[in-house]
Amino acid sequence: MTKAELLEIIKNGENSGVEFKRDDIHPKDLAKEISALLNFEGGYILLGVEDDGTISGLTQDPRERERWVTNICRDRIEPAIIPYWETITLDSSEVVGIITLPADSPDKPYKAKRNSHWQIYIRVGTTSREARREEERRLHQASGLMRYDISPVPGTSQANLERRRLENYFRDILRQDCPPADDQEAWETVLLNTDILIANRGHCFATVGGLLLFGENPNRNLPQAGITATAYPGVQKEYATVDEEVVRGPLVSVFSRRGKLVEAGVIDRAVQFISRNMGTTAWLDNGRRRRKKALPVEAIRESVVNAVTHRDYTIAVTDIEVSLYSDRFEVISPGRLPNGVTVEKMKRGVVRAARNGLLKDILRDYGYMEHRALGVPELIVRAMREHNGTEPDLIEEETRFIVRLWKEPPAR
Repeated sequence: MTKAELLEIIKNGENSGVEFKRDDIHPKDLAKEISALLNFEGGYILLGVEDDGTISGLTQDPRERERWVTNICRDRIEPAIIPYWETITLDSSEVVGIITLPADSPDKPYKAKRNSHWQIYIRVGTTSREARREEERRLHQASGLMRYDISPVPGTSQANLERRRLENYFRDILRQDCPPADDQEAWETVLLNTDILIANRGHCFATVGGLLLFGENPNRNLPQAGITATAYPGVQKEYATVDEEVVRGPLVSVFSRRGKLVEAGVIDRAVQFISRNMGTTAWLDNGRRRRKKALPVEAIRESVVNAVTHRDYTIAVTDIEVSLYSDRFEVISPGRLPNGVTVEKMKRGVVRAARNGLLKDILRDYGYMEHRALGVPELIVRAMREHNGTEPDLIEEETRFIVRLWKEPPAR
């Protein structure tokens, strides 16, 4: 970091990735700030800077402070880390110590030692606080330590799964033999082996992924299951709507052996909603008037499939939002991108991480997803460029991910 960069950071003040601290901070408090930043997106801790941005400088030898920080990161952070430490001497002769913490820490959640116990902290704005249970679960999931989609759903059993869709999947999609319809034990074995059911304390529960894909009524046990689809007449949300639908039920459709749609699931119903509401665009071609859909259906489908596959299902009572406006289409998916995934990686098709592996694998079996991780670059980015020359917006915010497709190029 240069002196100019440091002064600019101090000038901008504390934020979710920058913390100012005197260098006499207690070790347990410094450990708390370090772990919270590691559990978010990394950042900087500036030692020798007051909360209001006043530069007080280090009060001890910088080499002693470096050893002190290193010991805290070794003894009071779990798993232990090796911090990047540097100092910058300002023109006024004060020395500022800088602890740089990486953005893509692979071992989340990080814990800080607080007296005799270990605690998980998260960053919320300019403060660090203890993580709640569901927030801890998201950190485990983001690091790949927990597969939420193969977690048991309390109060469910094989009876909560729609047998017709299961038979369709194994017989017509996978081309496998199915157990007899009345052989519950044989079906239980098949579903346990494919993570659609999970055994826990002598009982077989439907997994989160199994219920989302094949459940009779997934929303009864998982309030976050489903899509809210709305078409608005203008460019903003408003009470007056053109069309709206709360899409509930299993994610997958029923198909014939030849691949013909027999009964639409949530994914196909959401795509159908957008297709019938998106309208068309018209242009003259050698004096002849031509029309086409306002947006490419393959880009719509890929956006919806990605949302249901990769959303954070630990965020309860929050639907995926699918919205159509006069100038654009949007999908808002609850949760940030999985650990290590970035927008640029998505655009290049180099993403291998998956938050919900069971959903991804089964949706690939159906053909909803392609196998080369090129859905975003091929079916969204390239499709939009070829359709109307626009670039899709892929936006990660603090608690959600947005895909935005434009009906026309922006006015110049």
